[in-house]
Amino acid sequence: MEKQTAGRDNLGKLAPKFAELNDDILFGEIWSRENELSLRDRSMITIAALMSLGLYPQLKSHFILGKKHGITKSEAVEIVTQLAFYSGWPKAWSAFSLLEEVYEEENEKKEEHGGCFGKGEPNVKFAKYFIRKFVFKTIN
Repeated sequence: MEKQTAGRDNLGKLAPKFAELNDDILFGEIWSRENELSLRDRSMITIAALMSLGLYPQLKSHFILGKKHGITKSEAVEIVTQLAFYSGWPKAWSAFSLLEEVYEEENEKKEEHGGCFGKGEPNVKFAKYFIRKFVFKTIN
């Protein structure tokens, strides 16, 4: 587990004790107990709690952590879908927009690299048999 510094980075000057508790106790001691629960499981539980409470700034941060801890986009979508029935439909709508932001890179990478099959290498051997033709139509 990497050392968490978000408390000190964001609240260190305003609330140093709170920042210390956040970084050293919550993330340093509680989250580091991976023999009890994996980071992935802790992320899922935290996402469920934050979405249920409608705490979206923290939820986005925990979607990011969850992604780092191995929660895939499809799993995150499934978590939000499940929670929609227990925490509220509007909360799920709000959570989905956060998911789009957090997993946006994946969408871009798939398009950039030819989807799930990949883009592949240029077909140099047979390229001479193909031409690229552009047709422009003028609308009157």
